[in-house]
Amino acid sequence: MFENALTLRQVSFKMKIAYKTLVSAGLIALAVVLPQLVHLALGQPGGVQWLPMYLPVLIGGCLLGTRWALSVGVLSPLVSFFITSLMGESMPAAVRLPFMIAELAVFAAVSGLFTRKIAKNGLWAFVAVVSAQIAGRAVFLGLVAVFQSLVPFTPAMIWSQIQTGFWGLLVQAILVPVIIIGLRALMLREQGDE
Repeated sequence: MFENALTLRQVSFKMKIAYKTLVSAGLIALAVVLPQLVHLALGQPGGVQWLPMYLPVLIGGCLLGTRWALSVGVLSPLVSFFITSLMGESMPAAVRLPFMIAELAVFAAVSGLFTRKIAKNGLWAFVAVVSAQIAGRAVFLGLVAVFQSLVPFTPAMIWSQIQTGFWGLLVQAILVPVIIIGLRALMLREQGDE
């Protein structure tokens, strides 16, 4: 969607890279800050329930497309882990980090697949987000099932966390498309003003 807007404005290749890098960095920063705010306000259970890191990754997928969103999906938990490790308590925990990287990469990739459709009709953002959520959570659960002998959590534990996070997923399944539809309308209006 963002690519289409930049192309229609005849932005040079270098400037496209600069804009996408800036948006990606902003989304990664948001993915680091949002969980901290949720944990401050609601404690660790708030993170499991509201899944704040997912929001910027889903926005990135819908907005930037698969390739750029993958960087947001992979780097968000990594950057969060390194920054919070320096502060004394890593978030996500080291044992959970590879699973979250895989899950958020799937969130980004799947939602990113719909970028061109979203550019044509913003309602596709709803399909993009729900599809990404289902695929990402399934990958997390599947990886835990495969590696459960190596990690301190089980598929039953992760399934319980998925159920706990249902309301967070539901809120994001509504909020992210509304944000994307709003951004799309803003981009289209700016194109019309030129």
